[in-house]
Amino acid sequence: MEQLLKDAERIRSLEIQGASNVAISAIDFLSRYAKRIDCIDLDNCISKLQDAKKLLEETRVTEPAMRNGLNYIMNKIKNSKTELDVKEIPAIIEVLKNEYKTMFQASKRKIAEIGARRIPDMESDDDFIVMTHCHSSAVSAILLEAKKQGKDNFKVINTETQPRLQGRKTAKKLLSAGIEVMYVVDSAMRWAVNHFEVDMIIVGADSITSEGTVLNKIGTRLLALVAHEEHVPFYVASQLLKYNPDTTLGILEKIEMREPKEIWDYEHKNLTILNPAFETVSRRYIDGLITEAGIFASSHVPNYFAKLYPDLIS
Repeated sequence: MEQLLKDAERIRSLEIQGASNVAISAIDFLSRYAKRIDCIDLDNCISKLQDAKKLLEETRVTEPAMRNGLNYIMNKIKNSKTELDVKEIPAIIEVLKNEYKTMFQASKRKIAEIGARRIPDMESDDDFIVMTHCHSSAVSAILLEAKKQGKDNFKVINTETQPRLQGRKTAKKLLSAGIEVMYVVDSAMRWAVNHFEVDMIIVGADSITSEGTVLNKIGTRLLALVAHEEHVPFYVASQLLKYNPDTTLGILEKIEMREPKEIWDYEHKNLTILNPAFETVSRRYIDGLITEAGIFASSHVPNYFAKLYPDLIS
């Protein structure tokens, strides 16, 4: 358990960032833990794994992709309980971990393929301007795929994304592929959309609810409102594995509040520093959700999720 606590702290402390990285890391940590524990019997083993799962889930409150990965493994184990030997558990979890990884990676490749079609292959001298916020591996995959297809007449505007500057990760990734990037401070969102006549905005998601509400990095709703005001198409690129099925039962997705010191290492009795990591974007501002199942209204997520991932429905 000591090693698992250290692993969990890597997620909690934000050493491991990004919904995809967090999800893959969490199932890796559970798999490693399964290889270390001694179990009296099958029930004892499952109980220990459930405790480990809970510990990992509590590291970050707004990470359904991680919870879905852990649920995928534990649901499969519990549903096959009568057929299992306790000695087989570590090997089975390793297989299930790799299955989830494969699903996650395959879904991202499909999103890249589908999303890249939204970027036109322009023959004119005009540039197609795409804007994004924070760092989304799904959004980056779309833009890199478009470049790979030979679509050279597009530029990307991306925000620095305070306070941890994840936008720099996006910029470096795109620049390394030869994509031209314009990098702006978060407060210049509206100015950039208006000044450069942005053609399309694509952002990622950390969570999607049953009502089609998307949770993403703070600042995303501001960008969605700017898109609405300026009549710019606003898309969200996300694996369906970031859907939170618990929201169908009325459970609200939580907004993670992070350390005030990320913003300002200053203390005063009359000073309160607030650092919300995410915010919600209503489905009314989302023109389409780009997923591995296609592009559709975000309110249709529960149906597509159940169809593609029945093992994740309790």
